[in-house]
Amino acid sequence: MHLLNHFKELTVRPKNAQELKSLILQLAVKGKLTGKWRKKNSTIESASELLKHIQEEKVQLVKDKKIKKEKPLQPIAKNEIPYDLPKGWVWCRLNELTEIITKGSSPKWQGVQYVEEGEGILFVTSENVGNYNLIWKKKKYVESKFNEIEPRSILKRNDLLMNIVGGSIGRTAIYDIDDLANINQAVTIIRLIPKVIHDYFLYFFNSPLCISYMYDKQVDNARPNLSMGNISKFLIPFPSLEEQKAIVQVVETLFKEVEQLEQLTIERISLKEKFVTSALNQLTTNNVKNEWAFLQEHFHSFFNETTNIKKLRETVLQLAVQGKLTADWRANNPNLEDASELLNHIKKEKVQLLKDKKIKKEKPLLPITKDEIPYELPNGWVWCRVGEIFNVKSSKRVFKSDYVSEGVPFFRSKEIGQLGKGQEVTTELFITRERFEMFKNSFGITKPGDVLMACIGGSIGNTWLVDDREFYYKDGNLVQIDSIPEIDSLYLLKYLDSNVFYDSALGRVSGSAYSALTIEKIKNSLFPLSNEQEQKAIVQKVNALMGLCDALEQQVQQSQKQSEQLMQSVLREVFEGKKELKETTSV
Repeated sequence: MHLLNHFKELTVRPKNAQELKSLILQLAVKGKLTGKWRKKNSTIESASELLKHIQEEKVQLVKDKKIKKEKPLQPIAKNEIPYDLPKGWVWCRLNELTEIITKGSSPKWQGVQYVEEGEGILFVTSENVGNYNLIWKKKKYVESKFNEIEPRSILKRNDLLMNIVGGSIGRTAIYDIDDLANINQAVTIIRLIPKVIHDYFLYFFNSPLCISYMYDKQVDNARPNLSMGNISKFLIPFPSLEEQKAIVQVVETLFKEVEQLEQLTIERISLKEKFVTSALNQLTTNNVKNEWAFLQEHFHSFFNETTNIKKLRETVLQLAVQGKLTADWRANNPNLEDASELLNHIKKEKVQLLKDKKIKKEKPLLPITKDEIPYELPNGWVWCRVGEIFNVKSSKRVFKSDYVSEGVPFFRSKEIGQLGKGQEVTTELFITRERFEMFKNSFGITKPGDVLMACIGGSIGNTWLVDDREFYYKDGNLVQIDSIPEIDSLYLLKYLDSNVFYDSALGRVSGSAYSALTIEKIKNSLFPLSNEQEQKAIVQKVNALMGLCDALEQQVQQSQKQSEQLMQSVLREVFEGKKELKETTSV
């Protein structure tokens, strides 16, 4: 397999671009990108000769008292060597190639405070050290004379800076400016002997080989960190000076191509998302039949991203509660009961339940104003509030002391599955039969067809259509909406998962998160009521279209699986060293 032949397939998803860059670096530091180059340049000076010159220069620097003499490191043992190098390369330790490896210190320790932009000495922190490049969004300075700052950690152009503390361990960049600057204790200077190509080492430090070594050697204290001693011992796959230049050139070329393909992929996905958003908006505002016919022609081209399929699901629900999925159905069934009659019947039933003391008396809901109505309903439909037709409630409080290892299942919001996923609700929490009966007698319990909705945290909006099992649920986190014979519970679920409900109950603002749901917000949300027969027709239509979305998602998953298999195939050839790769992956 030739790596370059598969660039486009491997970057079909933006997430693959970083993996591909890592793969390129791994090939680079194994010498697999420059096999042909070595054949054409077989007479150049070997890496061992270059290493000898570097060691002689380092000895001279010690004699000239420009650097300190260091304690010799242990020779490289056979069991340390991770793979065989190409002919002409040599393994060495980082310490053999450097003038200094040192970290800085916080100016606060020296009684000096950081200041924001202004005059003073630039202090480079871990925030400024990114992968490959320095980040200057936040610059810190110290108001101090330079001789008050640790002189050993004064930066020079071409110093390699590596983060050695916390979550950014291993991020490495080259200090490529001439500003007078220092570093704090979270950053290490790696100052190489000038007889090497700094960019080659930058690529090595960002390669999977080095990153794996760093994580293996980090000290896991309160904050993970790398010691100077372990950095000094890094094993370096060291090629000749000319091959270092060739590797840098090849990596830069390949990175540029990956970035171009990645950008094209991002632009392609963005254009598709814009088209889908526009097309789906047309569905909810124009003639559904015409717009749907147009959209179907582009299904496989534009609904091959999970985000777009999610938008399609949302639009289907929007069309359902707008009555647009059943326009033809209504034309074929013109003489059915008006929803206003159904609403009056439900209200009478609720009054009777109050008289029978089966539900509690509630504060009257305000009439619906014109400003609240989000869109015009079809003839025969009517707007009402959820609280006008449903009994909305929560449960009695349960304490942790009530939990037992077996008994009646006890549900919380996180146990409630997402609408339409077909997830079975399970729990590992239970309360005793005695506590269950006590709660049941004093408050009542759910029946099949009721709906539970999660109302706080990351599971907000999750719903579950209650089945025939016995269970209890947590107060506050879950709200119960009692089912009634006149409303199809599945239609209620479709409504509760639609943006119509969320916009009404929570006043969603574009780009912002929903606030917590409360019983009052649910009661006051607007409900688009149709007659009983049309509710069932809507559920049938929605289920069919959700089945189509499921099929589209399966196709996306299959495509992603194939992309991942291709990447894994390439990775196996790289890391297992198959013959085919050795022969072909050279440029």
